Amino acid sequence: MDSAPSTDRTGIGYLPSADQTLMKLVVTGPFGVGKTTLIRTLSEIPTLHTEEVMTQSSTGLDDTAGLPDKTTTTVAVDFGRLTVPGDLVLYMFGTPGQERFFPLWADIARGALGALVMVDTRRLEDSFAVMDMVEEQGLAYAVAVNRFPDAPAHTDEVLRKHLDLAPETPLVQCDARERRGSIDALIALAEHALTCLPQQDSLPRQDSLPRQDSPPQREPAARSGPQPQLQSQSPLQSRPLPLSRDSS
Repeated sequence: MDSAPSTDRTGIGYLPSADQTLMKLVVTGPFGVGKTTLIRTLSEIPTLHTEEVMTQSSTGLDDTAGLPDKTTTTVAVDFGRLTVPGDLVLYMFGTPGQERFFPLWADIARGALGALVMVDTRRLEDSFAVMDMVEEQGLAYAVAVNRFPDAPAHTDEVLRKHLDLAPETPLVQCDARERRGSIDALIALAEHALTCLPQQDSLPRQDSLPRQDSPPQREPAARSGPQPQLQSQSPLQSRPLPLSRDSS
């Protein structure tokens, strides 16, 4: 059987060395929010993806309003890998966004140390159920606001209020197509997940078996009362934000 040298452009190699530390992270969010795009942007290896062409069977199930170019959807999992300075290897597992795939979510997230919840300001309320599910699993998480070209712009303060985020929960605005901002979002999650680890826990290394236990459960963040609708930061984008999570 013929063989050929690796075409890995990164020079890192497909398998990390024994000195590298491994971290499993989940990239999650509602349908069409840019999870697959972000993983493809960041991954140093060819991504594993399970995209299928959308058919008439999804009509009435998958809301493509505001997503005119959306023709495919993830039906199982996306996977990519990113090595950051300090020999930390981040394994990214992307989840499907539709509610009918939620039963897969717990299996994909098993052993993860954190979740990057992606949101779209045009459909902010679509992220509420995903965020609740992440909190029920006891996962540390960060929020990545994917800036679509026609999406209304809001300040971090406004977004944190309507997403009802705890003060320590990172929020990063980025474009999933651009590597720098996407890296910032993933690193913010990794740093936050590390601070949430109990002191007696340590991250697995390449020369040890990966963790299979779920992180310790924590109480979901307290929800504030109903918030009034707020206007967009830009006068040209005056679409009001939805009510906060607690009032949805």
